[in-house]
Amino acid sequence: MILILDFGSQYTQLIARRVREFNVYSEVRPCTIDPSTVDLSKVKGLILSGGPASVTDSDAPAFNTAWLNTNLPTLGICYGMQLLAHHGGGALGRGAAREYGPSTVTVEASAGLFENWKKGERLAVWMSHGDHVEKLPTGFACSASSSGAPIAAIYHTSKPIHALQFHPEVVHTPEGKTLLKNFVYNIAKCAPDWTPGNFIEQSVKRIAEQVPAPAQAICALSGGVDSTVAAVLVSKALGERLHCFFVDTGLMRKSEAASVMARLKELELNVTLVDARERFLGELRGVTDPEQKRKIIGRVFIEVFEEHAKSLEGVTHLVQGTLYPDVIESVSVRGPSATIKTHHNVGGLPERLKFSLIEPFRELFKDEVRVLGRELDMPTEILQRQPFPGPGLAVRILGEITPERVKTLQEADHIFLEEIRAEGLYVGLWQAFAVLLPVRSVGVMGDGRTYDETIALRAVTSEDGMTADWAFLPEPLLRRVSNRIVNEVKGVNRVVMDISSKPPATIEWE
Repeated sequence: MILILDFGSQYTQLIARRVREFNVYSEVRPCTIDPSTVDLSKVKGLILSGGPASVTDSDAPAFNTAWLNTNLPTLGICYGMQLLAHHGGGALGRGAAREYGPSTVTVEASAGLFENWKKGERLAVWMSHGDHVEKLPTGFACSASSSGAPIAAIYHTSKPIHALQFHPEVVHTPEGKTLLKNFVYNIAKCAPDWTPGNFIEQSVKRIAEQVPAPAQAICALSGGVDSTVAAVLVSKALGERLHCFFVDTGLMRKSEAASVMARLKELELNVTLVDARERFLGELRGVTDPEQKRKIIGRVFIEVFEEHAKSLEGVTHLVQGTLYPDVIESVSVRGPSATIKTHHNVGGLPERLKFSLIEPFRELFKDEVRVLGRELDMPTEILQRQPFPGPGLAVRILGEITPERVKTLQEADHIFLEEIRAEGLYVGLWQAFAVLLPVRSVGVMGDGRTYDETIALRAVTSEDGMTADWAFLPEPLLRRVSNRIVNEVKGVNRVVMDISSKPPATIEWE
């Protein structure tokens, strides 16, 4: 694999995705880890990510310099380049040479990462740096330059160490994939053998060993892509020893419980419907803090499974569709990506879990899970389903959750998605949903004054949910949606549109 050390860049997960697109496994770890805690025999190359800090600042992310003595092929990106230069005897500068946004670099040496280009050729790139390398570290040569950074790329003349001041992982660097591919294939000598078929084969074998007969496993099915593909994969390893439960929390979309159960039965999974609506809504009564909501829902989920597992003999494992972004966003290390929110699959579990976890997708992004689903011949309707949060509408109802407010949001959300589908936009969007705000405002309906609630519409495009852009929806569509919600949903008199990207906002409101 290629190991990526995270120094806090918003693009770190994108680096991992790019490497995986070459059919090579990659993994992100905090920059604070010690190399002695990693099985380096499995690591073919090391990438040092970018980051917002300055290498020379007193509060710079902690870094174990033992990584520089591992003899691993290494690629430093932005902050990673400055780090290599700083520890290699070079000198850094800051000030007038700052570059943010599109820039152009000139190839100074047709070697290493730049072997596809001749000296003097120019490449469009995406720069994002305040610091820059002013003096080459010992043993290094310059491979590219720019007007704002005379030393925009470097390489060691005798070791497989390379670095770039710009970001090759973003689409704004058109030749970035080729640069990364040169590192992964030619410098780190990785083979493109991490494929969906291999992943499925290895996972089935590992799960069968993890849960030997006659042990049983239960699966938390939501009907979404992650948990459904996970159930189908695990069922290939365990067969009838996998028992799936679909829990109706009362926080699903309108009429979703019935439609989800019908789809799951078609997959020939052993599924039981558990009606726990009153229990979840009762536990959430009066709760307004989003983190508390998530933890309550995670706890009740486990309690429900534990209770139903009592009717089964030999249940030892719980299957979850946890994804890599869930894990990354739930981990906080000084310097690297901060905790954004506790994910129900990660932070909502009780400390004394009675089951061992099976999380086959813990190291995958959602689009990779969809690829696996296609490899498993699953229906397109399931694989194209937009992400839906584990806590359901609980994190889209800001403030207190009541049966009445749930119904209000269900109706508004149903109208929005109905119109989105009618417009043919559903598949192209990462997510589209409605949010019920704890805001009342004055309105006029008919001849009367109203003081009712507000619905916010959210629609975004994304590749993996780690970053997202708000979607520009057609004006006629928005007019229809707004008009229908105000006229058809009792208690709502105002509709607003969320036009925030991630970052700085998150996709979900809570």
